[in-house]
Amino acid sequence: MSIKQIGVIGAGQMGNGIAHVCALSGYQVLLNDITTDRIEKGIATITGNLARQVARGHIKEEQRDAALDRIHPADSMEAFETCDLVIESAIEDETVKRKIFAQLCPSLKSEALVATNTSSISITRLAASTDRPERFMGMHFMNPVPVMELVELIRGIATDDDTYKTMNQLVVDLGKTAANSEDFPAFIVNRILLPMINEAVYTLYEGVGTVENIDKAMKLGANHPMGPLQLADFIGLDTCLSIMHVLYEGLADSKYRPCPLLTKYVEAGWLGRKTQRGFYDYRGEHPIPTR
Repeated sequence: MSIKQIGVIGAGQMGNGIAHVCALSGYQVLLNDITTDRIEKGIATITGNLARQVARGHIKEEQRDAALDRIHPADSMEAFETCDLVIESAIEDETVKRKIFAQLCPSLKSEALVATNTSSISITRLAASTDRPERFMGMHFMNPVPVMELVELIRGIATDDDTYKTMNQLVVDLGKTAANSEDFPAFIVNRILLPMINEAVYTLYEGVGTVENIDKAMKLGANHPMGPLQLADFIGLDTCLSIMHVLYEGLADSKYRPCPLLTKYVEAGWLGRKTQRGFYDYRGEHPIPTR
């Protein structure tokens, strides 16, 4: 199957990164979100990130200009009628994703593929909410998308071989590396990563260490490039909590129980970098631990 035009639903941190790498790799991209302001903000972020790549010598100015020319705003689902593939990258909420697919599918041509950038939700279940489960699969990019090399590919029970082969080739064409995962809660990366982050929050909750010392211990003691609480802020504490709920409910194992302190931070609206407060306060010149 040939992919020339790609639609991306969601212009936030993940969606604009996906649009960025697709456009830079030569694909025409339509970018959608719930408001025009969000789409414009997403394109502005892509513009800034491309400029940073030029400044660092990773790409040439003409590559940046060509990539930006390939990105167009899509103010409705009907705009995706010419797309060969649409990648959904909305909030990690199954109800929201199902509503998006219900609105999207009637506008698509019959042979179009649909992918979800979910980091934890069942691909089989999401595919079943569409009119094309055999042409649906998970395509989980890592954050930040322009920098991270890995893409997890997850087939649902109905995903056919042609769909998988096409998506696998797309990953290669984007300059990424695919890791195939079975359709189990949180797949590979987050099945391993999020329980570690949750345990770090428990370590804070139980007073074993402070925010600063927990992150210092894992950076210097385990050679991690970023401490687990700093990483949680980067991912978004609401996303971390959603993934832990998927693991806890999907696997029915108490070891995946979300830490109450993580829940409290999310209830407070302290979601990490995107709200300027999480386990660190980012409102000043330097991040300051909040506990």
